Amino acid sequence: MSTTTTTTSYSAPPASRPLGVAILAILIGIYGFIVFLGGLLVAAGSSVASYVGGNSAFHALGATGVIAGIIIVIIGLIILGLAVGLWHLRMWALVLTVLFLIITLVLDGIAGAFISFGFIVALVLLIYLLAVARHFS
Repeated sequence: MSTTTTTTSYSAPPASRPLGVAILAILIGIYGFIVFLGGLLVAAGSSVASYVGGNSAFHALGATGVIAGIIIVIIGLIILGLAVGLWHLRMWALVLTVLFLIITLVLDGIAGAFISFGFIVALVLLIYLLAVARHFS
């Protein structure tokens, strides 16, 4: 007579992603993609201006534009990485997003725009992210 023993290992349920964090990650991802494409367009357009400009002022502006485009592309990739981090509920993404929102609030405060739409949105997002911080690991 054979007996078969079945053991079931318990695994913790996957972390639930709050709907607001999912929406925020998607919107940040879309923004990052737009910034990335904008950087590509700036770099490409500037390289054309540099090529056509020869030794004129357009050449110098074109070279500067290519460098600016590359910097914008890098910023877009960083923003996309932040969106992926938020989607996967990574603590580093939460920390960077909270820091960005605090900097935004301080800069809006310095500019005297306490009642601006951007200030209110940044404040609401900051409060929301701090409220759902327990979901991040």
